[in-house]
Amino acid sequence: MRLSISSGDAVDLRVESVEDVLAHVERALHVRFDRTTVVRKRRSIGAHTDRESWVRIERRGLDRIGTQGWNGTECAAALHGIAKPDWRSAVAWRDGAAPAMWRADETSLLPGTPIGTSVLAAAPHLSEAWWQALNASLDALAAQQTSRVATPDTELITQPVVTEAVQSAFGSGFDTTISTWVPAHADLNWANVSGPEFCLFDWEDWGNAPLGLDSASLWGSSLTVPALADRVRRERRSDLESRDGKLMTLFVSSKFAGTDAHPEDPRVKPARLEAARIVAEFQAR
Repeated sequence: MRLSISSGDAVDLRVESVEDVLAHVERALHVRFDRTTVVRKRRSIGAHTDRESWVRIERRGLDRIGTQGWNGTECAAALHGIAKPDWRSAVAWRDGAAPAMWRADETSLLPGTPIGTSVLAAAPHLSEAWWQALNASLDALAAQQTSRVATPDTELITQPVVTEAVQSAFGSGFDTTISTWVPAHADLNWANVSGPEFCLFDWEDWGNAPLGLDSASLWGSSLTVPALADRVRRERRSDLESRDGKLMTLFVSSKFAGTDAHPEDPRVKPARLEAARIVAEFQAR
């Protein structure tokens, strides 16, 4: 179906006209959106509906979908023991103007509100119950089984991908082999968790990943608030102090603290200090 979005994969939905897309999803899912609640991100749109649900709409290039598809939110409905929205329905269609697809997933509403942007500027007020729910959910997720492979940043995570990212940023004088792969959310940051009641949402990219990916991702998005990063490290110590968890710390850090790091990014210095400590430890073995 052809909608009024410019062609090509590099589309920013924050600046494109998306009314045709919203209207198409309304017809397909038999809902009405509250236009005052629309949230627009680079590659997704979300909105509250008239039946007390939330719909997330994403546009993704065909080269970013892969053999397992991109029905992560739907597949996550089978996971248990995790605080997450209930999945209800979906619709997907091929973009008529570009090699891309659209998908809309309807879920229950969050029990709270998103805590913030992916990287926080100030510490949130989180209860002990919130941290307990985070730990219980991540531990329950890692204990389950799936044939899916995680796609952080929409890229399939593999051993070569990990090795290339880590070595490009921090050198090649140590072994980057991952030993344990477990189910992971693969996009765990402060924009994808709610408060004051914990809930983990946006499950599009979940699947098997190296142990510690989620914990390292949350740590990385907390580095602008040192006390918060320290709390994440304490809470997820078993992940982050494992060998795979240390490699995931390097992998996550490589995305913003590598050779192309922005000099004014406040995460760069603490990430590089931690990376240097880990690399020295690995090289000493």
